[in-house]
Amino acid sequence: MSGGSADAKTRTELDGVPGPLVIHEPSDCHECWGCVRVCPARAIRVVDGKSERGGHPVVRIPLRQWMLRITAYADRLEKDLDELDWPEGIKKLQRDWIGRSEGAEVDFYVGSAGAATAGSGDGLPDQAAYQAWKARRAKEGFPAKPTEEVLRIYTTRPDTLFGATYMVVAPEHPLVARITTAAQRQAVEAYCAQAATKSDRDRQDVSKTKTGVFTGAYAINPVNDQAIPIWVSDYVLWGYGTGAIMAVPAHDERDFDFARQFGLPIVPVVDPGDVEPEAIYPPGQVGEAAAQERPRQRVLAGRACFTGQGVAIGSDGYNGLATTDFQRRITEDLAARGLGRRAVNYKLRDWLFSRQRFWGEPFPILHELDEQGRPTGLIRAVDEKDLPVDLPPLEDFRPHGRPEPPLAKAPKEWLEVTIDGKRYRRETNTMPQWAGSCWYYLRFIDPHNDQRFVDPVKERAWMPVDLYVGGAEHAVLHLLYARFWHKVLYDRGLVSTPEPFRKLVNQGMILGENGEKMSKARGNVINPDDVVRDVGADSLRLFEMFMGPLEAVKPWSTAGVNGVRGFLDRVWRLIVDERAEAPTLCAAVQRVDPTAEQLRVLHKTIKEVTHDIQRLALNTAIARMMEFTNYFTKQTVRPHVVMEQFVLLLSPFAPHIAEELWQVLGHEQTLAYQPWPKYDEALTRDEQIEIPIQILGKLRSKIVVPAGSDQATILAAAREDARIAELLRGKEVVKTIYVPGKLVNFVVREAPSSALGG
Repeated sequence: MSGGSADAKTRTELDGVPGPLVIHEPSDCHECWGCVRVCPARAIRVVDGKSERGGHPVVRIPLRQWMLRITAYADRLEKDLDELDWPEGIKKLQRDWIGRSEGAEVDFYVGSAGAATAGSGDGLPDQAAYQAWKARRAKEGFPAKPTEEVLRIYTTRPDTLFGATYMVVAPEHPLVARITTAAQRQAVEAYCAQAATKSDRDRQDVSKTKTGVFTGAYAINPVNDQAIPIWVSDYVLWGYGTGAIMAVPAHDERDFDFARQFGLPIVPVVDPGDVEPEAIYPPGQVGEAAAQERPRQRVLAGRACFTGQGVAIGSDGYNGLATTDFQRRITEDLAARGLGRRAVNYKLRDWLFSRQRFWGEPFPILHELDEQGRPTGLIRAVDEKDLPVDLPPLEDFRPHGRPEPPLAKAPKEWLEVTIDGKRYRRETNTMPQWAGSCWYYLRFIDPHNDQRFVDPVKERAWMPVDLYVGGAEHAVLHLLYARFWHKVLYDRGLVSTPEPFRKLVNQGMILGENGEKMSKARGNVINPDDVVRDVGADSLRLFEMFMGPLEAVKPWSTAGVNGVRGFLDRVWRLIVDERAEAPTLCAAVQRVDPTAEQLRVLHKTIKEVTHDIQRLALNTAIARMMEFTNYFTKQTVRPHVVMEQFVLLLSPFAPHIAEELWQVLGHEQTLAYQPWPKYDEALTRDEQIEIPIQILGKLRSKIVVPAGSDQATILAAAREDARIAELLRGKEVVKTIYVPGKLVNFVVREAPSSALGG
């Protein structure tokens, strides 16, 4: 794990649980993934830093938290997206959430403990100590974890190191308390307390004015040996990267805004060349600003921020290098001197898996206690024979106004356990709902197995899930967490596939009749219970599928659902005698062999509905069945076997009416176990085909020819058509366009006169 001083993050890993999976963090204030926003009344919603219920201040406090190391799987989670049949938009959302970036880690020297507050009190690191540190680094190399005398940063732009004019650390960073000078301590502590009331989202809002406070301390930039001030600001998050940044205001927009806010130097180190004004000017200011001064001049004068690539300037021996070459060279040079290294970073954070509430699965973890009942720091897992750990009976599980979980109020006989003469206390945090929702699909395969979560034979037979239909709102939560969970199980040999969901389809949203998103405030919510009461569940179900493509956003239409109800009524009358008091077979439905034409209609319908279902074109599948119904409504004799096949086609779309029709057709058992209808390819082809005939691109007639006719036969038939023959009389056909089996188009002009004037 990156960031912080060597003693800032410690962990205890369970025996038998591989390191990359579970971490138990002592989360003091400097660990944002362990800093939990709490309210004394345990209200859920927060408005302006206070709970919606009671108006209590909501602040971050340190709590010990269980973490799942999803970051160890970040690279695989990103790369394996390439193998999935998912919408590209969802893949991009996950890639952006994972946020893989390549850059460099660099250590800035701040001095040993107490250096900032000792001696002259000017916050400047001792130069002799700095030179000695550089010498040690050149000999020993870049350490895996940062030592206490440095501030480690991660940057995707090491080529801008010479332009760093100040540094910023997150308010939760452990170095803040150590480096802050006495003169600045009160201001820094007040600022950190204020930052604790803000959410990460609020802190990342680029539209808000930047805030911050100077610590009084300085860090030395290793590339030019210059001391630069260290500030605290809440726009830097402790949970991303190392919780500290080098600020290059000439080439980072947030740093530029901060530097202008507090009057800090802006030093350009990338020459943008002759860039377009849009590269540096905000939208709406391009024309006016560009007319006054060229973009390059503004950047080089420090009056504009340029974030793109260019040529190095103001960077000593690297001047003149293109950005990509500079990045490679300086990273290699820093590594050779033990001052930095190439690094890959992710926006994705380790997964905080603890909840301070009663409901939820208890962690099967025991904390060892000493003779005085205090935790020793050692933990062990509950023996497998004692699983699962059930929640204890607890009459009062309401919040008690303290950050400790309500399970801490459990009876002593549940809370404490003695094993081999040693006392243990159960973990009182509970798991979130993700503990079940991340792998429910596996349990569906084998829900009654009381020996293991899924039988391996059944898992191999059913996994991966062939099709997952769900909303795009699950893109970076459930879908990402489930993929991580599945990969953990795969690595431990518990499942047979590295990915859980092979194909993903996002269904579109259904809007209100006014074309806006349904909401109570807009008064356009459609209650499905009302629709079911008025037109039946099958009508609602069928209309939702008939409204348009599955992925499309579609407005609700009451007239449309009534139209679908009309179709189902026609289907009912197709088979049932509507004049009979009880459901009785219509006289037109007879046990006779279908005609050749009826067979073609049936088999074409089976083929088209089957293929439409496979490609999730449910609306067109319904349209095919409507065409079938229209055709057979006109038939005075409707073969019984044809009606049976049609009802089976209808059943996935309108299961209730289909079951009733199945019974009317003489079956006592449900149709659910009947095989899906099959079609004969030969019976899906028409004996004759109709071809439109055009002259100069305008439809003039249609001809009917035997299916499979060649071009010569079709062209001859077209010329012989009475209407076409009349229109071609006196014309010269200069070109004939033939689209096989689809179209004939004659391109004509007036025929030249046969008699010469003289």
